Amino acid sequence: MVANSLRWTTRDLNAMPDDGGWKRYEIVDGELLVTCAPHIRHQGAGGNIHVELEIWSRQSQLGKTFQTPGVIFTPTDAVIPDVVWIRRESLANGIDEAGHLTVAPELIVEVLSPGDLNEQWDREVKLKLYSLHGVQEYWIVNWQVKTLEIYRRTETQLQLVATLLDGDMLTSPLLPGFSTPIAQIFL
Repeated sequence: MVANSLRWTTRDLNAMPDDGGWKRYEIVDGELLVTCAPHIRHQGAGGNIHVELEIWSRQSQLGKTFQTPGVIFTPTDAVIPDVVWIRRESLANGIDEAGHLTVAPELIVEVLSPGDLNEQWDREVKLKLYSLHGVQEYWIVNWQVKTLEIYRRTETQLQLVATLLDGDMLTSPLLPGFSTPIAQIFL
């Protein structure tokens, strides 16, 4: 991982060389973070959440789930969350010509990668960013210890409301009727 003190923009990201998907480039408040392709267990947890949300989304017809979409909040705030869920109404006018989301998804999921800087990025930097831009719910998944933290919007910011463990069920008032065992995420 490489952090840089220069003020980066989405225009700079567009000029990055294509490396075949081995690196992920994100910027928050002009700070660049470059990470390598995640661990296969990381991808597995994110993929399982995507599947569960997609099944529910197809049944409910309330929104759509995406894995690793580009989300551009501002020219200096562009991230690639592991999973997002967005209402159909938000999605209708929230995509740019390159296929990036330009509105806040209602739900963002980040799966932690090992390392203090990675964890700080997801638990502090992105938590603040998502609070600032109106994300309604934020899930932080730790595949190493098999937990899922749920942050929900309380007035103007996201607050931790639950930490779910292996025997718990994942539900959300944001997703009426959605329910999946936490153990299903870490198969």
